[in-house]
Amino acid sequence: MSIIIDGTKIAQDIRRSVREETLAFTEKTGVVPGLAVVLAGDDPASKVYVGRKAKACAEAGFLSREYKLPADVGEAELLALISDLNSDRQIHGILVQLPLPKHIPTDKIIAAIDPNKDVDGFHPANVGRLVTGSPLFVPCTPRGIMELIARTGISLSGKDAVVIGRSNIVGKPMALLLLAQNATVTMCHSKTKDLPAVARRADVLIAAIGKPCMITADMVKEGAVVVDVGVNRLESGKLAGDVAFDEVAPKTSAITPVPGGVGPMTIAMLMRNTLDAAKMTT
Repeated sequence: MSIIIDGTKIAQDIRRSVREETLAFTEKTGVVPGLAVVLAGDDPASKVYVGRKAKACAEAGFLSREYKLPADVGEAELLALISDLNSDRQIHGILVQLPLPKHIPTDKIIAAIDPNKDVDGFHPANVGRLVTGSPLFVPCTPRGIMELIARTGISLSGKDAVVIGRSNIVGKPMALLLLAQNATVTMCHSKTKDLPAVARRADVLIAAIGKPCMITADMVKEGAVVVDVGVNRLESGKLAGDVAFDEVAPKTSAITPVPGGVGPMTIAMLMRNTLDAAKMTT
C-alpha cells in the first residue's frame, strides 16, 4: 500500500521546532532572526508567496521586512537596496522574490547578495559549496524534499534516482543532494530520448517540470518513490502536480500529493535557513 507523504504535517513540525529554537536562541543571545523579502513588480503568485513568508516569520518569532518595489524599478535602485540589507545587522536573510521584471538581470541581482545572507541558496558561492559537498545554504525546495524523504524513512543509498527538470532552483541542486546520499542520479529534460523508459528505471522519481499530469502510470516503476514538485493551476481553478496522482499512486511505495506535499516544505526550510543564518552571526 502506498504511503501518502504528508508534507503539511512535516512542515508544521519543522516550523514548530524552528519557533522553539528561535525563542531559546533569542532569550540566550538577544538576537532576533531577521528576514528581508524584496518583491519587484506585481506578479500575483509572487504576492501570495511573500504573504505566506511574512506569516511564517511572525509565527517563528522572526523580524520580517518586506520591500515592495514597482515593476519599472531600476537595476541600480535594486542593487542599492541589497547593499543596504547586506550591511544591516538586524537582517540575517535576504530573499529576492523571483521572477524579477524582464529588464532586471537576475544573475547580477542574486550575485549581489551577501552569501552569508543568501537563505535561498542561489548565490554562485553557495551553489559552488553545494557542488563540492560543503553547503552553507541549500535551496529551500530541494532541502525540503530531502527532509520529506528522510522523515518517511526512505534510504537513498544505492538507489536509482531520476530527476525530471534541470532548473537552477530545483532540478540541479536536487540531483546534487541525492548524489551526496549515495544515490545513482540521472537528470532528464526536454531533450532526453525516450523519457518514459528512463523514468521507469527510477527507484526514486522527482518530477519538477511544470507540466500538469505529465508523469503517467506507464512511466513509473512498481514500488517507486515519487516526489511531485509541480504546482499547476488548471482552467478549472484546481491545482495539479506534474504527476497524474490517481493513476500513479497505486504503483508507488510512497508519493507526495499536490497540494499538501512539497509546497509547504519550501517555506519551512526558508525559516530553517534564516535561523541558521542568524546563528552564524553570534
